[in-house]
Amino acid sequence: MDLTNLLDAQWWIVTFGLIGILAIIFAETGLLIGFFLPGDSLLVVAGMGASAAVASSVGLDAPFPLAVLLICAPLCAIAGAQVGHYIGAKTGPRLFSRPNSRLFKTEYVEKAEHYFEKFGPSRAVVLARFIPIVRTFLNPVAGMLGMPVPKFFLWNVVGGVLWTESMLLIGYFAGSAIPNVDRYILPGAVVIILLSVIPIVREVLKGRRESKDTAGEPRGRHHKDSASPL
Repeated sequence: MDLTNLLDAQWWIVTFGLIGILAIIFAETGLLIGFFLPGDSLLVVAGMGASAAVASSVGLDAPFPLAVLLICAPLCAIAGAQVGHYIGAKTGPRLFSRPNSRLFKTEYVEKAEHYFEKFGPSRAVVLARFIPIVRTFLNPVAGMLGMPVPKFFLWNVVGGVLWTESMLLIGYFAGSAIPNVDRYILPGAVVIILLSVIPIVREVLKGRRESKDTAGEPRGRHHKDSASPL
């Protein structure tokens, strides 16, 4: 198998079908090993696959049932996130104290914690749905930091529904309205990935600037204090 296929939403859909899509949505939001899966583009292409005008061009024998997608995709996203929260609540810091490996990086957890603290628990759970990697790690981080289950479940439902339904419907209506939209699946997936990654890149650059400023601050303060007549 070509490893580039792992990032190709169309390959996942043609290879594993509807059940595979739902399993991937669950894994990306609930299992730490699922952070590399193409959740956003997968949902958009799945929505396209529900359009009769595009299904055959995508490689499907028959269109996906849109109603099934709209009902089952959010359920899988919600269930996956609840599992992630449970894992974080039960294992706590032990889960995230492992050393870096090819797949697991402590910076992923730190970024999830950053969003959790910056936006507050409720908004972070919703906004994280639209940010790759963060949407995988924020759920167990929320459990580890003690976010109550009822509160997490409420905002998990809101975020899960907004994310899955918006992506699916964008794909469905694009497939129905744009002639030969299958030609734009790959470029479109690239655009979706880039747009999703922009917030992460922006926060990383901001964090580096803040780290540099913090590193230089004590020295400057000491110099100022030493020059003071007091």
